[in-house]
Amino acid sequence: MSDLVPIRIAHSPDSDDAFMFYALTQGLLDTEGLEISHVLADIETLNQAAFEGTYEITALSIHGYAYLADRYVLMPSGASFGDGYGPVVVSRAPASREDLAGVAVAIPGELTTAHLALKLWQPEAGTAVVPFDRILDAVGAGEVAAGVVIHEGQLTFRDAGLESVVDLGAWWREETGGPLPLGGNGLRKDLAPALQRRLCRLLRQSIDYALDHRAEALGFALRYARGLEDDPERSDRFVDMYVNEWTRDYGAAGRRAVQELLDRGSAAGILKHRQIAEFADYG
Repeated sequence: MSDLVPIRIAHSPDSDDAFMFYALTQGLLDTEGLEISHVLADIETLNQAAFEGTYEITALSIHGYAYLADRYVLMPSGASFGDGYGPVVVSRAPASREDLAGVAVAIPGELTTAHLALKLWQPEAGTAVVPFDRILDAVGAGEVAAGVVIHEGQLTFRDAGLESVVDLGAWWREETGGPLPLGGNGLRKDLAPALQRRLCRLLRQSIDYALDHRAEALGFALRYARGLEDDPERSDRFVDMYVNEWTRDYGAAGRRAVQELLDRGSAAGILKHRQIAEFADYG
């Protein structure tokens, strides 16, 4: 019988997450007596699983975190920020903010930050939940008037003949002067404090390893680059967008940005209550 402590890390099957977790998934780090397994699922599935506290560590939308803070604390590293860029609202033909009032816009999930940012930008937009990897097709086929694309779709929507209505990360920077916090890693609160600190250190080490061995980690991440498998240049650009110094550590500015998003969401009545962001520590 193994004496190793089992730890499940749940994250999206995306090139940026694969890059971030490369060192951990490939056994390149001393896991200090932990048996780490990885579970891959889309972000909305992970948001929903987090209500049950299913995984010890899980990727969370910052929007979703507002309803999960009783079970999870945010880890101090591993966040995805849109630093002047982010989810893109796309349509078949040029459109304006006013054009999207009262019409169906595809979103990748109710608890995604893409949904929250959309409603902050255009409160009157209608929404239709569509799996994130079907949104480009749904917009192209006319099933919805527009859609909010995340992940690699932010770079490939023009390949599908679609137009950008707004880059929500660029809009957010104009509104607030800061980056748009999209997602982070939640750490289950019922874990022992010493174990929480060990896990925070391991995640930071994995991120540091990937950033310090970029070509090696990117080669691994390419297998998860949906639509960019044969385009290393754009794959590298995508990873650089979402695994960078913000990912190493939120820092004071990143933590302020998280609170700004939560506060604006509650002030607009999109979030049901005001949530104060809590962060774990490396120890």
